[in-house]
Amino acid sequence: MPHWASIILCMATGFLIAPVQTLAQPSQRVPMTGREVPTLSDFDVRMTDLMARWHLPGAQLAIAKDGRLVLSRGYGYADLERKQPVQPDSLFRIGSVSKTLTAVAILKLLESGLINLNDKAFRILSDLKPPKGASVDQRLYEITIQQLLQHEGGWESNDVLELPWSRMASATLGRPDPPECETIIRYAMSVPLDFTPGTKSNYSNFGYCVLGRVIEAVASRLRNRKMTYEEYVTKEVLIPAGITRARLGGTRLSERAVGEVRYYGQPNQALVPSVYPGNGYVPFAYGGFYLRAAGAAGGWIASAQDLVRFGTAIDGQHGRALLKPETFRLMMETPVPSSKAADGAQESVGLCWTVARRMNGIDFWHTGAIKDSNAGWLVRTSEGITLAFMFNSVGPDVVSFLLEVVPAMHDLIKEHQVWPGNDLWAAP
Repeated sequence: MPHWASIILCMATGFLIAPVQTLAQPSQRVPMTGREVPTLSDFDVRMTDLMARWHLPGAQLAIAKDGRLVLSRGYGYADLERKQPVQPDSLFRIGSVSKTLTAVAILKLLESGLINLNDKAFRILSDLKPPKGASVDQRLYEITIQQLLQHEGGWESNDVLELPWSRMASATLGRPDPPECETIIRYAMSVPLDFTPGTKSNYSNFGYCVLGRVIEAVASRLRNRKMTYEEYVTKEVLIPAGITRARLGGTRLSERAVGEVRYYGQPNQALVPSVYPGNGYVPFAYGGFYLRAAGAAGGWIASAQDLVRFGTAIDGQHGRALLKPETFRLMMETPVPSSKAADGAQESVGLCWTVARRMNGIDFWHTGAIKDSNAGWLVRTSEGITLAFMFNSVGPDVVSFLLEVVPAMHDLIKEHQVWPGNDLWAAP
């Protein structure tokens, strides 16, 4: 069993391990959609058991073996009020799994010779200016692309994209509220760093928002026109992987995309102030934060099958490879400078992904969750399995929830010896 506490660093919000309960047969009251695969029924059991245990309305699971899609199913309800079941292609917020899209987009620019890992991010973003009269911590201009990918940029706080920071940013710079990420970055430039970049790793959504703006700046210069982060990722990462419906999500329920599930907090969840001035108090999932500003860090919506397509396309396990072999190795093997043991041994490697070395290769993964809203996981294992799951709610204790769900599913992958030889992607 790997050290699962490290897994939960890769999430959209802050994330003790709970015991896995004995599995029951899938509840007949939970609708299931997609093609049933009898040899993989233990995954149906696990998903429906977790939903019952944590009182979750809907979920989704997709699995590929050696690049072949062998399972794609929906469980429970996408919309409880209308009794609409989750479909295999329903769209979910994917939280911090969004960061993996951002990381691959950065590496695509690196392959094109447009950036290097040691380039200074804020020198690339030289057009972004701090508030007038503000002093700037000069260490800011030494933050590298690699340090942002590995959460070593210098920020301790992980709530800079949320209230009250976001409102302070809008007010200080005289920009619309809620603010776009660019406004938040300009405001944050006036705030001293918490530590010298590269000396420690502290999970940072904000750092990935900076990477999103780097992608925009470099891609725009490449195309000699304004190119948004979403446009670049869609064109250079998603479409080549065969993903056509993934997009940046909306904040309010009225902005729910066609085919997107609804998100449900736990019963009696506390309402929070809305990021939209004058909107009073709202459920966190629908106005407690501004999803567009979090785009490169946690703003995408996609299906579990979309994520499996992405996970198998990175190195060409399915379809044309998104990255060259040497770039893929760079993503998996680059040391995290601050993660050294007392004896000097290197402890962690990888750009964005959590990477675990195995006897027969590596496992790599990323989790994502938004409190009172949703949770998901994308993993590739050394046995050739790519798996993604989604839920449209999350337990009241996100730490306990994911530290039950992720190890339980990981163990089930490792225990499974026989996999189907079919490919649902090739099926009519």
